[in-house]
Amino acid sequence: MPNYKLLIEYEGTRYSGWQTQGNTPKTIQGNLIRAAREVYNRVDVGGAGRTDAGVHAIAQVAHLKIKEKVAPLELVRSLNDRLPHDICVLDASPVDEEFHARHDAKSRIYLYQISRRRTAFAKPFVWWIKDRLDARAMEQAAAGLAGMHDFSLFTDRRNENESTKVLVDSAQLVEAGDLLLFRISASHFLWKMVRKLVAALVEVGRGNLSPDEFMALVDGEGARFEPTAPPSGLFFEAVTFQGERFERPLEPVIPVVSPLPMGRSRRR
Repeated sequence: MPNYKLLIEYEGTRYSGWQTQGNTPKTIQGNLIRAAREVYNRVDVGGAGRTDAGVHAIAQVAHLKIKEKVAPLELVRSLNDRLPHDICVLDASPVDEEFHARHDAKSRIYLYQISRRRTAFAKPFVWWIKDRLDARAMEQAAAGLAGMHDFSLFTDRRNENESTKVLVDSAQLVEAGDLLLFRISASHFLWKMVRKLVAALVEVGRGNLSPDEFMALVDGEGARFEPTAPPSGLFFEAVTFQGERFERPLEPVIPVVSPLPMGRSRRR
C-alpha cells in the first residue's frame, strides 16, 4: 500500500487538537482524512505529535497510506484544494510502507512564545504576561531541564501506567525583542507538560519561584504544579527521524513588531 510522508503546518486556534475524537469534527487529523477520502481509497493518516486543542504546528509530520500511487506534487495539490485555509500540506514524499510518523520519530521540538507587551496582531500566537519578568532567572531555570527527569508534577496524567520520566535533549529560553522564546526538545512529552513548564518558568520570572525551587519540582519534589499556560503560544516546531538533525534558528514564528517611538518615522 503506497505510503507518503507529509509535512504540515496549521493554525490550531479553531481546532480540538490533532487527533480524531469520536464525533468531534474539528481536528487536524479528521480534516486530513476527510480531504484524502474525497479522492483516494483506503485512507490511513497518523501524526508524529498529538497536539492539544488550540496548539499550532510549523512542521507536523504525518504518514498517509492510500490505495493509489500518485505523484507527490499532485497529492499536495489535491489535499490542499480540499483542506480549510488554516491547514496546509507543505510537502509529500513517498516512503517505505512500514514508515510510521509517531513510532519512527526520534525527537519532537516545541516552541512557546511569551509576549511582554499587549499586541493587537499576534494575540492568537502568544501568551501576554502583564507582569515584569526576570528573563535571566527564567533562562537559568530552563537550562536545567536538559537530561532525564521525572515530570510527574507537570502533567495531567491520562494513563496511570505511563512512565512520567522524560529525557530532554535540550531546553533554552531567549529574548527576542518583546518576546521570550522557550524551546524544548525531547523524545516524547507528557500531556500538557510543555505548557505547565512554561507556566512554571513564568512564576520564576515573576519571582514567585527560584530556579532551584523550579528544578525541585522538575525532579518530582512537592505537589503537582496546577497552572497551565494557554495553548495560543505553543507551536509544534519540528520532528526528527533517524539520521536527521534539527538546525532551525531560535527565532519568532509570529513576531511582535516593536513600534517606532512617538515623533519618529522611518527613512524612505
